Amino acid sequence: MPALDSAFAKSAALAAGFHKAGVARAAPLDPGPLDRYLARGFEADMAWLRSTCDQRLDPSRLLPGARSVLALALAHHPGEPAAALPGAAQVARYARGRDYHAVMKRRLADLSERLRARDPEVRLVASADIAPVMEKAWAERAGIGWIGKNGCLITTEFGSWVLLATVILDRDLEPDPPHPERCGDCAACLPACPTGAIPEPGVVDARRCLSFHTIERRGPIPEAIAERAAGWGFGCDDCQTACPWNRDRSAAWDPDLAPRPGQSAFDLPAMLALTVEQYRRRFWGTALARARYQGLVRNALLAAGHSGDRRLAGAVRARLDDEDEGIRRAAAWALGRLEE
Repeated sequence: MPALDSAFAKSAALAAGFHKAGVARAAPLDPGPLDRYLARGFEADMAWLRSTCDQRLDPSRLLPGARSVLALALAHHPGEPAAALPGAAQVARYARGRDYHAVMKRRLADLSERLRARDPEVRLVASADIAPVMEKAWAERAGIGWIGKNGCLITTEFGSWVLLATVILDRDLEPDPPHPERCGDCAACLPACPTGAIPEPGVVDARRCLSFHTIERRGPIPEAIAERAAGWGFGCDDCQTACPWNRDRSAAWDPDLAPRPGQSAFDLPAMLALTVEQYRRRFWGTALARARYQGLVRNALLAAGHSGDRRLAGAVRARLDDEDEGIRRAAAWALGRLEE
């Protein structure tokens, strides 16, 4: 049987459903960028970034004897900006379909089987947004794309509408050349950020990022952020929408990640009245579950405050005594806006 080589690994990745694949040496990453990021406190409440530094910088901490990293990209539906309709709040494009974790897990399992069929003795660690792996750094090093000024991985074919994964292997595979930076003089993404969360090219301050606050943050959202969250109920695509590489994208994308009906934007009256049981039926199995029930209701309250629709005041007022502090404070803020 022929040996496992770079050409086979990349062709197997495409056969498993990924849209791009590249190979990099599994040498430790430069710790400088991550050290500087953490020193400035830009990780916000994401303590795991600090506690897993060693694993993130050195693949051999996850797979002793690691020799190569197979970097992968899966394109999701590029979609369109959800219409800014009264009584609705937008959802980030990547979260409008099925949970990408489940889709990537199935693709990675398929790929791992293909690699082991070629080389039964190969040892590998496959992951997508779960293990402490710096996917963007490896994707850039493996030639898939480059890290843009908005901090997203950008590809020439799919823009930044991609999801990333890696397979660390204990085999020497021929590496691909790193991808050159192609943002050039363009900096459209920096002023597009509604909260000024991109203090310098390629660096995102999570403490000010709407995606962090509407997805990862538990509890209340600071008022300074709430004031600028207009239109968003889950995540934020503003810095990507402004990117020229993301315009007129009609290339192939994973059909499992197609937007589901009613999931491109939240209907605010329904979200304000959402029960835990309704949350479980509607959002489990989607990326939206990451924000949890409390986070989605909190986000809907902020969107209601921005809507200016006084018909929502009764539903907002009903949340003032909620047991969750984040919901209570969001309701008070939103009611203040609606009653101005």
